[in-house]
Amino acid sequence: MEKQRILIVDDDENIAELISLYLVKECFATEIAYNGKDALRLSKTYNPHLILLDIMLPDIDGYEVCTEIRKTKNTPIIMLSAKGEVFDKVLGLKIGADDYMIKPFDSNELVARVKAVLRRTTVDTDKTNVAIETEHQGDFVEYDGLLVNITNYTVTFEGHQIEMPPKELELLYFLAKKPNQVFTRDQLLDTLWGYAYIGDSRTVDVHIKRLREKLNENHNWSISTVWGKGYKFEVR
Repeated sequence: MEKQRILIVDDDENIAELISLYLVKECFATEIAYNGKDALRLSKTYNPHLILLDIMLPDIDGYEVCTEIRKTKNTPIIMLSAKGEVFDKVLGLKIGADDYMIKPFDSNELVARVKAVLRRTTVDTDKTNVAIETEHQGDFVEYDGLLVNITNYTVTFEGHQIEMPPKELELLYFLAKKPNQVFTRDQLLDTLWGYAYIGDSRTVDVHIKRLREKLNENHNWSISTVWGKGYKFEVR
């Protein structure tokens, strides 16, 4: 079986090598980039299954690297920030990060986070690859103008396939699979973000906002806010 590839982006050589050691022990393959430009190059040539991306880099920062990668790929990204650095968690999520960790971190937690994100993400990292399954094969939900397929991680809206980061797609699928059922933010965090996620309700709010921006409400369904409770996929 081919090893899953992890791209480590950190300008601190000692930290990068240590992270690599942790992951290699867990049977991952790793590659290291020490700056943003190399990270962008390796995201294409190395084609990683996941990227560990430090915020503070010597040339272009992690936010810009994440934004550029998201233009062409849905590769899962865990952002890294040293304790004491200014780190805007909401900004990281808005531009497409899947998770974040504050350094220094425990090696076991790092490995667990990586495995958790990879478990949640079965999408091919290269958007140009065509999924073997058609839209109506595998596990999917379908409503007026909307089809969400969790098997091949595709979303078709009003006849057009739209690109969507894995976490957004999973949130949409989870809500749409149980129409008119209300879920609290904590329930959504626990179910979709999983293992000991250190976050707050803003994480869910940001993803809901991004979904609403991509899906207009000119249909018999909508992602509704239930004030004081949470969210639901409302079908009228």
